[in-house]
Amino acid sequence: MRELIGSFDGQFADLHSRYCDLISNTGDEMLYSRPYSSLRSVGELVVRSAAAVEQMIGGITTRLWDDPFEWTLPERMPRVEDVIEYLNEVERTRQRGFTFFTDDNELMLTLPAPVEMKSLHQILLDTAATAERHYGQALAVHDLIKSAETSA
Repeated sequence: MRELIGSFDGQFADLHSRYCDLISNTGDEMLYSRPYSSLRSVGELVVRSAAAVEQMIGGITTRLWDDPFEWTLPERMPRVEDVIEYLNEVERTRQRGFTFFTDDNELMLTLPAPVEMKSLHQILLDTAATAERHYGQALAVHDLIKSAETSA
């Protein structure tokens, strides 16, 4: 039985689709624009969302919980095309990672997450929440920039 796995799979696939759409509608000039110095840009937030997924898959499949920070810096992905390429790479990695799950019962297994022992189920929940939070912030920044453009 793979009902929970299928549900997580669908949730992450939907998130991937949403952030590809958001980035595609952002444009190069707005990708790393910050409406306020205290906010991260749309590009940074979407990349952090995908990086959380990439880190999760790496941790589950190889037990390496490395943060992909170094290869996700804005200077490494200056254009929308570069970010989309990274997002697609993460999605392919996630899809391969999900093939390792054969049964929902596996989600109760525990493994050493970055800081503490957690069940696979909890790792998936935590990652989904983190990725969704970053996406939501990216969407809010995008809307803030767009509304500032139309009122100017």
